Amino acid sequence: MNWLNSEAFTVLDQHIKWSDMIGNVIGLIALALGWRRSLWTWPAQFVSGLILFAAFATAHLSGSAGKQVVVMLVAAWGFLQWNRGRQQAQDGAIAVGGLFTLYPSLSWDPWPDAYIFVGTIVAMYAQARGMVEFWFAWLLVDLVGVPLNFANGFAFSGFVYIIYGALVLWGLRDWWLRSREARPAPEGAPA
Repeated sequence: MNWLNSEAFTVLDQHIKWSDMIGNVIGLIALALGWRRSLWTWPAQFVSGLILFAAFATAHLSGSAGKQVVVMLVAAWGFLQWNRGRQQAQDGAIAVGGLFTLYPSLSWDPWPDAYIFVGTIVAMYAQARGMVEFWFAWLLVDLVGVPLNFANGFAFSGFVYIIYGALVLWGLRDWWLRSREARPAPEGAPA
């Protein structure tokens, strides 16, 4: 299992770890599946979260590791929601940044880390509910995630966040156009 945290290669003087690369490639696959409204987006997000959790926990990045726990929990919940064909949404809060500030060992950069953590919860919740607005939440997470990932040594995640940003804009447009026509149920959900 040590090979997962070893260096796969170097790009632009950034050391790319196997776990960072594999977890994010599976995350990109999950995004593509979500875009197609496939029920398989959720198992893919769960596996991506599991791999990235192991990577971040080993690197002692508790905020990022905690985010992956939320990703896995929401992926399980989203799978159940899409399986039932339900929809709606809600929002997150500032308490996470306060927690990370009170316990500095949880995160070296508490407020951006908390922002990504809460933004991920909001985005995944909205996605699980089938709301078009989840794309906006992901875009805001990407704007902070790119510099934060480069700063804490997860360059592949930083590169992937750039790709996510472009795909989020494209996906937002696609979902928006489809939602204006008719609101189809997610693939695999009862009609």
